[in-house]
Amino acid sequence: MAPRVLISDQLSPTAVQIFRDRGLEVDYLPSLGKDKEKLAEIIGNYDGLAIRSATKVTAKLLERATNLKVIGRAGIGVDNVDIPAATAKGIIVMNTPFGNSITTAEHAIALLFALARELPAADASTQAGKWEKNRFMGVEVTGKTLGIIGCGNIGSIVADRAVGLRMRVIAYDPFLSAARAVELGVEKVELEELLRRADFITLHTPLTEKTRNILSADALAKTRKGVRIINCARGGLVDEAALRAALDSGQVAGAAFDVFVEEPATSNVLFGHPSVVATPHLGASTTEAQENVALQVAEQISDYLMKGAVMNALNMPSITAEEAPRLTPFVKLAELIGSFAGQLTDTGIKAIRLEYEGEVASLNTRALTAAALTGVLKPSLDTVNMVSAPAMAKERGLHVEEVRRDDRGTFDSLFRLTVKTETMERTVAGTVFSDGKPRIVEIKGIQLDAEFQPSMLYVTNKDKPGFIGRLGTLLGEQGINIATFALGRTGPGEDAIALVGIDGPAGAAVIAGVSALPNVIQAKPLTF
Repeated sequence: MAPRVLISDQLSPTAVQIFRDRGLEVDYLPSLGKDKEKLAEIIGNYDGLAIRSATKVTAKLLERATNLKVIGRAGIGVDNVDIPAATAKGIIVMNTPFGNSITTAEHAIALLFALARELPAADASTQAGKWEKNRFMGVEVTGKTLGIIGCGNIGSIVADRAVGLRMRVIAYDPFLSAARAVELGVEKVELEELLRRADFITLHTPLTEKTRNILSADALAKTRKGVRIINCARGGLVDEAALRAALDSGQVAGAAFDVFVEEPATSNVLFGHPSVVATPHLGASTTEAQENVALQVAEQISDYLMKGAVMNALNMPSITAEEAPRLTPFVKLAELIGSFAGQLTDTGIKAIRLEYEGEVASLNTRALTAAALTGVLKPSLDTVNMVSAPAMAKERGLHVEEVRRDDRGTFDSLFRLTVKTETMERTVAGTVFSDGKPRIVEIKGIQLDAEFQPSMLYVTNKDKPGFIGRLGTLLGEQGINIATFALGRTGPGEDAIALVGIDGPAGAAVIAGVSALPNVIQAKPLTF
């Protein structure tokens, strides 16, 4: 019996036909996404689900999806899919991250012009019969400095268009290499310099804990007076209330937003300001983009259900059925080691070296490298997955080096990852024990043995008597229970590392308290 696919949102007829041409049974019910009860009633009949943004795939709905194997989102955003719940049920979640890149970049450029020449207000005035020719005094974009926050797939397209407009382009992106910046014709700068120099600022970065309110009240105060800000990426990258205050004071001359913290945005603190241009999340709203993502999601779901091929999966590595039993534990290890390094790295990454020693060197290291890169990039690029991670690393000019050694050392298999930045180099290594659990066995050359825990505390310190007691006492006073405690040092009285598994995340007060302990060099919270 052929696999069955449900399309519960609007998709093009060509996409529907792709499913049929591939031999799948397809039910096209484009309004079903808005009927939660009906969707829950029939979802158990399908192997695949193709959606856009209207369908909400919740944990409750997935409980009824007894046969579902794959969810395909036509577009990049998967905020409407409970990915952890899908993963727990073994359901692959795919998206189409590159289908609407050009359209979104063009919308940013369109908003840039709308801001520069006050087009929406001029249009409304003229159509009201006022003919206020002297009221709308715009600015040229030629020769102005455009600051791009996030110079990945979409940001690099914006940079290319802006260079063609004879703008000076500067970019802040921790993963953008100097060589890639030269190739794009942009100048790589730190965020504070971008804020100080830019006449226009456009955001093209995912919304993560690191990028949330990246344009905060403090950041806006550091901008050039009269700056104009464009956001076609994600609501939450800019503190909207702080931006309104900056607009009112004249620090910011104008803002053009396509995305908002709360959507649909029927009201917003920015609405009504004469220097604000607002559009209803139109970044991907062109005929071409809608067609592209629809065709891509149809191809991807069909390839998986008919051939087992996995493309642009957010929660599953590209691994064949034959490789899975041996490879899967090391995929998990590589991603966790990558995440460990990524969470501890605050400055721009230049290069990543991955070393495979012993038995692991004979496995599919391409999948392991993709998993490690996913872990490294995830803290800054929330939508990255094993399929897109290598391309995103290359796009940012990161030099990725693989080293394989068949010789065994202390462990039958060892995976070591080294991250190089402008100012430092950090190495972390791990292995998989016979119980199948990944472990950290080395950090910065210091030997230790640590299990991964959902919440951890990483502390570097000088090895002095009393440290462990003071740390334990502080955590106890903060009501934090210690689950595991791993220690290592270079030698008596020298550099030491404590990796502490704790029951629940460590808040800012805890980190501040640990950092203030005598002989502590660094304290950071980690989540896995």
